[in-house]
Amino acid sequence: MTLPPLIDLLSASEILSAMITPALLISASGTLALSTTNRLGRVVDRVRRLAEMAEELPDGVATTSVVEKRALIADQIRWHSQRLILLQRTIVTLYTAIGLLVGASLTVGLSVTTQWALGCVPVGFGLLGAAALLVAAVMLIRESRLAVRGTLTELSYVREIVARKTTVPLVINEKPEGGQGEG
Repeated sequence: MTLPPLIDLLSASEILSAMITPALLISASGTLALSTTNRLGRVVDRVRRLAEMAEELPDGVATTSVVEKRALIADQIRWHSQRLILLQRTIVTLYTAIGLLVGASLTVGLSVTTQWALGCVPVGFGLLGAAALLVAAVMLIRESRLAVRGTLTELSYVREIVARKTTVPLVINEKPEGGQGEG
């Protein structure tokens, strides 16, 4: 028996391992891209519904409820505009991450043909791809915060409407079920 085939087998295994490793990050990026696209679709649907609600408002009428509704719609449009822009940028960042990570995987094979003379190329692609994935995750956190702020604004409006229509303030238990303070 000679050692070179064993060494070749180990190096082939290392090469395949190095090429497959970015696949996990590619999969994570793809999942985030799908989720982000769904979020974008929900925002677009909500903006269309807000446009319909705005069109249904009476022209020239300045009752308190109409003015409040117009203000709510304008506020929600502002929140959703910010979310749309952020989600679009996030999707581009995720696609960039996927491209860089695929590049990392492919350049491992290229580096092997040069006997690792280009070994820094796949590492660079991998680091850039992982950084893009991190940036996208931060952007999604920002978008989630915008979504919550917009929803809280809408909930405040609903509380006011319920209180006005029923003459009883709407009390919402903001503690999760099973939390402390119940009794």
